[in-house]
Amino acid sequence: MLVPGRNAGFELAVNAYFNDLYRFAYWLCRNRWQAEDLVQESLVRAWRSWQGLRDERAVKVWLFTIVRREFHRAVSRAARPEPVTDADDLASSADMASGMDLTRALRELPDDSREALLMQVLGGFSCSEIASALGASEGAVMTRLTRARQVLRRRLDPADARGMRQA
Repeated sequence: MLVPGRNAGFELAVNAYFNDLYRFAYWLCRNRWQAEDLVQESLVRAWRSWQGLRDERAVKVWLFTIVRREFHRAVSRAARPEPVTDADDLASSADMASGMDLTRALRELPDDSREALLMQVLGGFSCSEIASALGASEGAVMTRLTRARQVLRRRLDPADARGMRQA
């Protein structure tokens, strides 16, 4: 049986966070169709567990965690497919070369560092929220974020990373 309050609360959460969930899913799998499927499967799983949610303030972290876990389930079920970039996405990129460099650099990060960085940048999560979602300590998350930024900085601007950039 469908409960009106339950429907409304879930619908509000989906409307509030859908775009962020999709962006996060897209950055995880780098394929538009897979990202859509991933978000859809995650929302089905979230709907089934919606009544068990105790802290409504944790909805965003909870939904991102479900997307992350669904992604890892999908990866473990099948070999990781080669990322496919939609031609439309490439055509709309103002700086295609640097976008490709960023994508490559992100892919080279360890999974836990990439996920923490994407959750912070795309989801706007705090270190404590990321720690909760990843099942890690805040210190570990801060270390992952710092290392991820350092790696990206070195990869994307080697002169800046060596202190050779002119002001």
